[in-house]
Amino acid sequence: MTQDEALAILKTGLNVFLTGEPGSGKTHTINLYTEWLRGRGIEPAVTASTGIAATHVGGMTLHSWSGIGIKREVSDYDIEMIQSREKTARRIIDAKVLIIDEISMLDAATLESVDRVLRTLRRRPLMEEQPFGGLQVIFVGDFFQLPPISREKAAAFAFDSNTWREARPVICYLSEQHRQDDADFLDLLSAMRRGAFTSTHRSRLHARSGLVPKKQVATRLYTHNEDVDRINADSLSKIQGASRVFQMTSRGAKALVESLKAQCLSPETLELKEGASVMFTRNNFEAGYVNGTLGEVVSFTSLGAPVVKTRTGLITAEPAEWAIQDGAKVLARVVQIPLRLAWAITVHKSQGMSLDAAIIDLSQAFEFGQGYVAISRVRSLSGLFLEGFNERALELHPKVAAADRHFRAYSDAARKKFASLPQSEKETLEKNFLRAIGAKDPGGRAKPAAEQGRPSLARGEKHSNAYKRWTKEDDDELEEMFRAKKANRDIADHFGRQPSAIRGRLMHLGLIPNPWVERRKR
Repeated sequence: MTQDEALAILKTGLNVFLTGEPGSGKTHTINLYTEWLRGRGIEPAVTASTGIAATHVGGMTLHSWSGIGIKREVSDYDIEMIQSREKTARRIIDAKVLIIDEISMLDAATLESVDRVLRTLRRRPLMEEQPFGGLQVIFVGDFFQLPPISREKAAAFAFDSNTWREARPVICYLSEQHRQDDADFLDLLSAMRRGAFTSTHRSRLHARSGLVPKKQVATRLYTHNEDVDRINADSLSKIQGASRVFQMTSRGAKALVESLKAQCLSPETLELKEGASVMFTRNNFEAGYVNGTLGEVVSFTSLGAPVVKTRTGLITAEPAEWAIQDGAKVLARVVQIPLRLAWAITVHKSQGMSLDAAIIDLSQAFEFGQGYVAISRVRSLSGLFLEGFNERALELHPKVAAADRHFRAYSDAARKKFASLPQSEKETLEKNFLRAIGAKDPGGRAKPAAEQGRPSLARGEKHSNAYKRWTKEDDDELEEMFRAKKANRDIADHFGRQPSAIRGRLMHLGLIPNPWVERRKR
């Protein structure tokens, strides 16, 4: 599917899983869609599964946006607490479109928890419950990238969740390639994804073993942090001359700042010398670099900024900002020179980068997808230099490989079906979607959420007991009023809580069915 075909489907308001090989243009397509929405007065909720991925898309983590924080599973009480946070509740209720980037790193349990929160807060009286509370949800990512991580047990992929099945996203599998232009290399990467790796492909990889880059500046990719730290520290210490140290500055909520620091590709303390091998850690097309651009520090300006020689010329590395945002509001930010030492980097940290050349050691690969992620970072086979690899490095998760075959088939079917629709029908679908989310008419204004029949949270609305724990006496009185068939709104007013909080407590007490539990049982 082309980017234009995927964009046309997104504009109809359908739930979508936007995927494709590295370099196929997933981020570019989403950027086009968000620009289209904003041009019509709609601010999409742009989120990602990790903090650093959120800074790349100019949004916030899904965990922060939905209010679940670090929890993978939420209770009725957790949801009640989220409802009581006026700002979070308003953000969820007023949302129209939810974008979740790097979906491969999000496990099934977390996705189901987010869905449960959205269903509860966005529930409309007398209306059937909808996945994600009726939002258009767009999953973006590639499941062949590194999988979700769980400290407790093996995490399930997002596509294995009940939530994913009920959302029924249209698969848009992008087929164009904008990173690699080497036909043999593209064939090799495609063969890895399809599980069709032959002796010919293996020979191509072996042919890149033992080679040393002569003219290119190449970074080393390793599977373990200790190798990376050791090589970078040793290499810097061998350079004669004075060091320049750049300290990261920060502002915002402590927890969010710490999350940004932990995941930012530029270190909190950056030590550089003339002659240091460095890598840019974010995109700045106007300045002439992208995340992964390699170079060497050749000097420092009078103000102390490092000057980096890249294959395209000299670039002055000015301080850059990484931020977690809620719409236009910045919740937390860190500022640092957008560089890191680049003699070596971990495969995990390389995810999302485009490298001209890389020296890769996969002899200790231990995780499905590590070899694929590392090898697909480079733009061509001539930029790949292998120090070693084991068979594990060539393995991709069998469940992902099976799912990918289905994704390709579903995408092809969706492309054909959408192409067969008359243009007038496509335009009608688009207009209906824009009307449903309250988009601006040409020269008009956006329709308020309350006018659309959505639950609204009036500014300044207070619920005096929203933060209080339920007592035994409260529960007894609630049960008595419920059995007396008192109206939900009257019960809510009596307790000084939101109606949705009353429903949640009734579910907790077993007085009304909990649709979430019933869905999990099925």
